[in-house]
Amino acid sequence: MNAAPGTPTGRVIHTGQGVVDLVMRIPEMPGLGGDVFATGHQFLPGGGVNVMVAAARDGAEVLYVGGHGTGPFGDLVREALRAEGVALLAPIDPDTDTGFSVALVEDSTERTFVSTTGAEAHGSADQLHRAAAVPGDVVYVSGYSLVHEQNRRALLDWLPTLPAQCQVVVDPAPVIGEVGLEDIEVLLQRADVWTTNDREAWILLERLTLEAMPQDGPESLAAALCARTSRQIVMRAGSDGAYLARPGEPVLAVPAPAVDAVDTNGAGDAHAGVMCARLAAGEGLLGAARRAGVAAALAVTRHGPATAPTAAETDASMRGAPRPGGM
Repeated sequence: MNAAPGTPTGRVIHTGQGVVDLVMRIPEMPGLGGDVFATGHQFLPGGGVNVMVAAARDGAEVLYVGGHGTGPFGDLVREALRAEGVALLAPIDPDTDTGFSVALVEDSTERTFVSTTGAEAHGSADQLHRAAAVPGDVVYVSGYSLVHEQNRRALLDWLPTLPAQCQVVVDPAPVIGEVGLEDIEVLLQRADVWTTNDREAWILLERLTLEAMPQDGPESLAAALCARTSRQIVMRAGSDGAYLARPGEPVLAVPAPAVDAVDTNGAGDAHAGVMCARLAAGEGLLGAARRAGVAAALAVTRHGPATAPTAAETDASMRGAPRPGGM
């Protein structure tokens, strides 16, 4: 894309799953067979909703082509997305509600999820084609789509039909270890950018190389994954920001502002959503990753999963944000 940064040139098309999070705050995870009382709980829109909210708050036009069901969870997802101006393209599933995830957030900010499935797992080719993707659009793909058979078939058939000028951003998620290798290879053929954390990258490298991989630091993993896939890699590294690896180039450190984190739930989603928004606005990947790191840093200073900042809040923080540098 050749437009000046900040000039809207495309939309963000989200092909993943919007679900509901039951967020339960606990001191720490109990031992096997143990018990613990939550210090607080909330039912909140989550999953792919967080990515879409982050992209919309950063100024992108966002389309959701995933499923949503009949019932209180579906209502909660629709209300949250419509409040942010996200367009829902799929009809309401009349037979089932949207799924939910129990998110256990420890005082240390570590989080653990136990999830169900619902209407969001029953995607179709028709839903995807409703987006009518055009050059300049950014298509976000979640690894969770590949563990649901119906979604996987539709998605892998649709991706090769996209215009070449559409950028496909893949967030593999930890479930990439459960996805068939042949499906991963099909996805790789169309992916432009992989955005991942070090744990997901390590799992993916083991799948692709078929051998045990050392759990090196995120910068080394970014370089190794880039070399194996020949794709651009944005390796999210928590408080260290991210590392950007591109074929034939040195790995770049993309530092994030130092903040006092209170809840890391949704930080990766905020990063991915804002990055997609900037790519759709015509910005290069390095600039998009830098802004995404600033937005994610703001998100972790707030409780809850959908805590992505507004564009104005990110703009203000960008002025003092650290600059990317070489390794």
